Amino acid sequence: MKNKERVDSESNKNEDQVLDDSSETNSEEAVSDSSGETAEPMEKKLEREVAELKDKYLRLYSDFENYRKRTAKERLDLITTASEEILKELILVVDDFERAFKANETQEDAVKVREGNQLIYHKLVRTLENRGLKSMDNLTGKPFNPDTQEAITSISSPKEDMKGMVIDVVEKGYTLGEKVVRFAKVVTGA
Repeated sequence: MKNKERVDSESNKNEDQVLDDSSETNSEEAVSDSSGETAEPMEKKLEREVAELKDKYLRLYSDFENYRKRTAKERLDLITTASEEILKELILVVDDFERAFKANETQEDAVKVREGNQLIYHKLVRTLENRGLKSMDNLTGKPFNPDTQEAITSISSPKEDMKGMVIDVVEKGYTLGEKVVRFAKVVTGA
């Protein structure tokens, strides 16, 4: 029996050794296979990710270009339509001038001609004011402001307190909202 136990124990040892050897071999193969197999899929995975990122980038870039072109076109259309509205209103004033010229040909009374011209002038001013254009009024006697006025000349002031003040307005200035459209041309006191 001892022999049988000894043979059994030796065979168990041999089986254990064979199992250990095979597991070492399998683990070495697994490492080599895993490094080989994971390297290839990893490269493919990275290539796929790069391709996806390139695709996303190109789509984003083309979306931005389309947005830029669309907003530029919309801005141009907005400017065109805004100009169209004011021009339609100004055409009505031009029509009034043409009617006034025809009426003035036969009119000999200067007072009536002047009244007609003033009516047309006031209509034009109202049209521009409705669009936000405002004239700079009552500048005479006020301090010179280089942000809204342009001094075309300086004369000796008639009074001592008029130095640095606006003596005369040669040409009115206009603002559109807060922006100066045309600077007022003024004469200042020195």
